[in-house]
Amino acid sequence: MAKLETSYLGLSLRSPLIVSSSGLNSSVDRIKKYQEFGAGAIVLKSLFEEQILHEVNHLEKYSDYTEATDYLKHYVSANNVQEYINLIKNAKQSVDIPVIASINCLSDNQWLSFASRIQEAGADALEVNIYYLPLDPKRKAEEYEQVYNSIAEKLQKVITIPVAYKLGSHFTNPLNVVEHLRYRGAKGVVLFNRFFEPDIDIHAMKVVPADIFSNPSDLRYTLRWVAIASHLIPEIDISASTGVHDGEALVKMLLAGAKSVQVCSAIYRNGPKHIEVMLNTLTEWMNQKGFKTISDFRGKLNVGSIADPTQYERSQFMKYFSNYE
Repeated sequence: MAKLETSYLGLSLRSPLIVSSSGLNSSVDRIKKYQEFGAGAIVLKSLFEEQILHEVNHLEKYSDYTEATDYLKHYVSANNVQEYINLIKNAKQSVDIPVIASINCLSDNQWLSFASRIQEAGADALEVNIYYLPLDPKRKAEEYEQVYNSIAEKLQKVITIPVAYKLGSHFTNPLNVVEHLRYRGAKGVVLFNRFFEPDIDIHAMKVVPADIFSNPSDLRYTLRWVAIASHLIPEIDISASTGVHDGEALVKMLLAGAKSVQVCSAIYRNGPKHIEVMLNTLTEWMNQKGFKTISDFRGKLNVGSIADPTQYERSQFMKYFSNYE
């Protein structure tokens, strides 16, 4: 009988499926459901620096009383953080699976104290989201990347729980970013994050949000880099994210070398029971192939384990479509 137990960030997981950070994980009752259906861990909804700053700046904009504004700014910030701390504590008291906190930050200032409080609240690990839209044409790419390194260095000094960094998909050299984070103490990386994307409503003549959910086809880009990074940087745990909508996609990411696989859009669309459906597919596949544990096959199809690694490295369509007219 197949056993789904595995590990990620040094944590023991009953299965490799993690419910990724989103509004899905803002309720303890929901989190208990995910455990019931077999999730190996959950990443709590993110504590957003951007949201806190927006609320604070809104208060400042409409107040002429400096002292009162300063008090309200402090209250808004502290209240947001305290609500999050309470969520961590309540989740830890209610479930047995690892509870991973998440912060979404724009800077490396206040997050050090926030991270310390998150650790004190009992979070098993911390997932850090960082994203800077490169809007300055005169600023070099490495200046943006250095923000990640700076945050990693500072976090390493103030907390001892394992830290994973959820990365965007637009780095020129994602492997170099992962390697720098590993060198600075990161235990894992999540490949890849999904960010807000704009669209245009041509009838209303305005900019609107694009579809917030991933699609199954999004799996391919993530699959390539999981398969490459898991071989070239084996010292860091990789959690695969984006495009995982069914059990077959879960199997593919594990074969590519992921230590865990994060799921969000599929649960939004199908409900928490879909976790069980995906894990049943994984179990049935393992039994058919004769694999007893996840480690028996994890990474068997990464870039270092196949006869022709150029299948992951190739980027041109010419070979496949040159005969089509």
